[in-house]
Amino acid sequence: MKTKETDNSIIDRILAGDSSGYRDLANRHKDYAFTVAYKIAGTREDAEEIAQDAFVQAFQALPSFNQEAKFTTWFYRIVFNTALMFKRKNRVQTEDIEASQSAQFTPVDTANEIQTNEQRIYIQQALNHLLPDDVTVITLFYLKEMSLEEIAQVVGISAETVKVKLCRARKRLAEVMNKILGKEAKTLI
Repeated sequence: MKTKETDNSIIDRILAGDSSGYRDLANRHKDYAFTVAYKIAGTREDAEEIAQDAFVQAFQALPSFNQEAKFTTWFYRIVFNTALMFKRKNRVQTEDIEASQSAQFTPVDTANEIQTNEQRIYIQQALNHLLPDDVTVITLFYLKEMSLEEIAQVVGISAETVKVKLCRARKRLAEVMNKILGKEAKTLI
């Protein structure tokens, strides 16, 4: 894959019959698709399945993709919807034992690393108590650094509504953090 090649040029190659373009496009967006799916599903296995399903759906719909739009926004909307549908179908909550054990037994060298790991653990615990919509807007805004307009396109609502949802999601996150940590939560948020 060419490093400077745009998503649209890869899509053009795919539509022209170059099947290696599928791999190029998937490699370019797999990490982000997994991250979005993981934040909603909560387990690695489910996130992998969701991401794979989303790629299949996107590749099947590729001929109808409007190349004047941004591919990432279109694709992550597919990932988001696939994850929500998966979550609705599988309401049983499970915990990824490997993830929780590795989080507890991660070797750390300094006090800063210990504090950073603790912060990640508590924030992830708090995110696990939020609704998928809250987790999605928080993840897209803070971790993926998307603009309100980009998030609006991904989740299919207006930028103003995203702003309101983000504000409410932050408040709910703070409330959950306060329940988990009490007064110590102020140092993490």
